Amino acid sequence: MKNTAGSAARPRLLLIGSNGQVGWELRRTLAGIGEVVAASIEGEAGPVVDLMDPSSLARLIDEARPDAVVNAAAYTAVDKAESDRETAKRINADAVAEMAALLAERGTPIVHYSTDFVFSGNLNRAYTEDDTPDPLNVYGETKLGGERALLESGARALVFRTSWVYGARGANFLLTMMRLFREREELRVVDDQIGSPTWSRMLAEMTAMVLYRVLRGDLDLDRVGGLYNLTGSGQVSWYGFASAILEASGLESNLIPIPSSEYQAPAKRPTYSVLDNGRFQEAFGLAMPDWRLSLGQCLEELKR
Repeated sequence: MKNTAGSAARPRLLLIGSNGQVGWELRRTLAGIGEVVAASIEGEAGPVVDLMDPSSLARLIDEARPDAVVNAAAYTAVDKAESDRETAKRINADAVAEMAALLAERGTPIVHYSTDFVFSGNLNRAYTEDDTPDPLNVYGETKLGGERALLESGARALVFRTSWVYGARGANFLLTMMRLFREREELRVVDDQIGSPTWSRMLAEMTAMVLYRVLRGDLDLDRVGGLYNLTGSGQVSWYGFASAILEASGLESNLIPIPSSEYQAPAKRPTYSVLDNGRFQEAFGLAMPDWRLSLGQCLEELKR
């Protein structure tokens, strides 16, 4: 590593996918621990990377010369992925494998995000990192391919599996519900899929706290590197999540719970995809807040 957080020169952090909902939060949290090179995939301020083009990724890493990389870029259109498998695979798996090879050569740490959708949802308990993945859809398959490529590459990696990510920016369940509450008097929401809502800001803050300790040398990635679940605490159905948003927002709508069988979508979703965060808490001494607390804080920010 060329720099450390305690040296005169601040570490240089390459953030890939800086214009997504997690990436936008990471811009802010990572700025507290180093110089952030914010690379987007859609042409906002800063360098642009084309994850469909391997040479673009290699060029970005060569030019940035980062002390650490945080990859928040992903193909997240779950239903569209069913008919766009090659693009989803290219971004979620192939590009991650190429990133892993480039960084393994350099010994550069990388943080990457995966998903609860690597599981089928057939267990009746929270999934641990040791449970066997069995994705039901193309999105889950491609994200699983990416995390495996990274973990098997020899790169100094942390992979955080998260779930039901929402925030004040981007396309997510919270903002969709807020819009629909204003547009419709009645909404039908699935009530038999259970998961853990995760505020993008809390995900970014946890990432920054762990990465800061890695860059300082307080954490040895040869010892603590690998796969961790990292989600909001607690669990709820989509209907329950929507009900909590409605109540906290002060808006009005008639919510009707429905089974998944009444919600026709191209991609099949797991019925139960709660993740056990125990390994993360034990390794880093950090715990994500209850999803209800984070939701209230996020809505307060939206009101401001």
